[in-house]
Amino acid sequence: MKKNNKLSSKVVTFLGFGGPSVILFSCVVLLPFIYGIYLTFTGWDGISSKIPCVGFENYSRLFQDKEFWVSLGKTILYALISVILANVVAFLLAYLVTSKIKGSNFFRAAFFTPNLIGGIVLGYIWQFVFNKGILIIGEKTGIQLFSSSWLSDPVKAFWALIIVTVWQLSGYLMLIYIAGLMGVSENLKEAARIDGCDEKKTMRYITLPLMAGTFTICFFLAISRAFVTYDVNISLTQGGPFNSTRLAAMYVYNMAFSAKEYGLGQAEALILFLVIAVISISQAVMGKRKEVEA
Repeated sequence: MKKNNKLSSKVVTFLGFGGPSVILFSCVVLLPFIYGIYLTFTGWDGISSKIPCVGFENYSRLFQDKEFWVSLGKTILYALISVILANVVAFLLAYLVTSKIKGSNFFRAAFFTPNLIGGIVLGYIWQFVFNKGILIIGEKTGIQLFSSSWLSDPVKAFWALIIVTVWQLSGYLMLIYIAGLMGVSENLKEAARIDGCDEKKTMRYITLPLMAGTFTICFFLAISRAFVTYDVNISLTQGGPFNSTRLAAMYVYNMAFSAKEYGLGQAEALILFLVIAVISISQAVMGKRKEVEA
């Protein structure tokens, strides 16, 4: 009887504290996800009341859709470059503002501000910079790189998208790196200096290994965010020129809502989700192993 009373009390406690969260998570995430998987087996256009079942036809069409795989490849390349650059810049900024420089609080706020700007607004701001500001710099300096709009060239437009992403994301990651740097014990650093370590060796053998968990978190957040980039993509380049900057999230959206191929779009979205899950989980597992070793 006592065991049953304890079990019932635990169930009541869980339902009281965790029940609302479980219900909200199920309604907002779990049930829509399951329904989305169901839609991948249908030929629904997203409008009509009838939802015809087509079996695995959408998956067959998906593997034959070369444009989707091209956009996914561009997304992987974009994510790889932007994640590395954003983390490098964020770490350097965090190291700068924790180095006891004057006005460190001001710099923290300034570096974080881009993350507060919505992706749509951010894209239009930088669209003006790459279309107009770049040309002014080119006229004043005569540098060939700035002689034409970056958004009119496929390669430059791709790098423009990366620059804006790094500019926005690095401030957010900077705060996490600041917490990681401040979490390293000063006693350990002082002991390393007493043993003859200079600043570089202290950073390499003391600070960086103890921040392994911080690196895992930052890379995980950056990867998951980079793969679902849509707002900056649509406002900055609209996927152009010649679809050279059309990332996977934009392609899936266009397939589902513009082409009215909702079932196929859902199937492509599911593949994109699986790619993100595999890469993110693999990165987190490898980072966790390094954290344990450290």
